[in-house]
Amino acid sequence: MASGMCASTVLLLALVPAGRHIVTTTDCYRKTRIFIETILPKMGITATVIDPADIGALESVLNQKKVTLFFTESPTNPFLRCVDIELVSKLCHEKGALVCIDGTFATPLNQKALALGADLVVHSATKYLGGHNDVLGGCISGPDKLVSAVRTLHHILGGAINPNAAYLIIRGMKTLHLRVQQQNSTAQRIAEILEAHPKVRCVYYPDLPSHPEYHLAKRQMTGFGWVVSFEVDGDLLTTAKFVDALKIPYIAPSFGGCESIVDQPTIMSYWDLKESERAKYGIMDNLVRFSFGVEDFEDLKADILLALESI
Repeated sequence: MASGMCASTVLLLALVPAGRHIVTTTDCYRKTRIFIETILPKMGITATVIDPADIGALESVLNQKKVTLFFTESPTNPFLRCVDIELVSKLCHEKGALVCIDGTFATPLNQKALALGADLVVHSATKYLGGHNDVLGGCISGPDKLVSAVRTLHHILGGAINPNAAYLIIRGMKTLHLRVQQQNSTAQRIAEILEAHPKVRCVYYPDLPSHPEYHLAKRQMTGFGWVVSFEVDGDLLTTAKFVDALKIPYIAPSFGGCESIVDQPTIMSYWDLKESERAKYGIMDNLVRFSFGVEDFEDLKADILLALESI
């Protein structure tokens, strides 16, 4: 499809009938949340939002509502929370509900959601699959029966990917395994350095023992991605000073390309919300999301450490 959001929205519209219920998670791509909370209700579709690790809340909703679909990212954006895909799939299937995992942060190489029991997997091909920060695209994987239902509505709504974009994604996927290997390694090593740094309050990365789903991530993932989110020890302006001091990454709201990208969610993705509203989603003024590219590890390390010294 033409974008990752196109894939998500068409899937939700195609598979969830009016009057039914879906379950999603607190930490997620903001535009997905907006669609679920403001657009779907106009079509008679309601939603319950739960913590990614709250299995009890999921069981409660499944017992009380006519749940058609559990839709979540794993890992999530931007805190890289992980959902127990095998367990939630078992619970949902017992109640006749489908499970869709947005695996954009994991890629098909780091996590096999369908093999773990999920019914469908969505990817924003704009990110790691394309891998060069130069294309928009989205895709859905799953059994023919479900994918065909989505495809039928997709043909009505439009949003078809253009031929050049399809070509660029095919080209990008030829180096996916090489990029993933390099970026996984860089992110994991930098995450450890950041966690030990006195000017960093906390780090969010699934391969760190401090991560709330560390053991789960170790069990269901073979690699942990190249996005590292962390909180600088300072306020909004201090964090902005750190971001501005970086020389290698571009300041941009995407991730997954060969070039490193950094953004401050408070003044990019959540700029239009008041501080109290941002806090509901855990988006603090000092939060930074860093997507590591394929640059040399030592160069990235030196750049980050110098930027931290400047604040």
